[in-house]
Amino acid sequence: GYARVSDASQSHDLQMDALRQAGCQHIYVETASGARADRPELQKLLDAVQPGSQVVCWRLDRMARSLRHLIDIAEMLRQREVALISLTEGIDTSSTSGRFLFHVLGSLAEMEREIIVERTKAGLRAAAARGRRGGRPPAMNEAQVRAAKAMLRSGEMTAAEVAAQLG
Repeated sequence: GYARVSDASQSHDLQMDALRQAGCQHIYVETASGARADRPELQKLLDAVQPGSQVVCWRLDRMARSLRHLIDIAEMLRQREVALISLTEGIDTSSTSGRFLFHVLGSLAEMEREIIVERTKAGLRAAAARGRRGGRPPAMNEAQVRAAKAMLRSGEMTAAEVAAQLG
């Protein structure tokens, strides 16, 4: 089995319970963003699989960083005669219908991620058009910036001293 959460504030418990209930004998547990290429536990799992075994995940998005990566993993497993099973989606690539469903759901998941990215970019553009910009608010107002520049130009204070003076 393979369980992954994106960061340490999240829990593996739900995935671990489902994998144990599915009968997984060995579970590889990872805390890493799905976008990261270097996931040592996933690599250990892929290195350990034997013909006739099964790789079980709670959901397909826990397994790979993109649709292409997921398809590559599934194909590598198929060549090694290893089934990929996703508990949530009910996919088992040892069957023809399971492989078909795998590709359809993988495509839909990728489309969903792309739509989210497009919406985020459109929202940022709309905010920028209204004069709003993201990020932290400025630490100093314009008068403080002018004062800091004047203090630095005078050469009487270091940058650290100016920063301390202006807070």
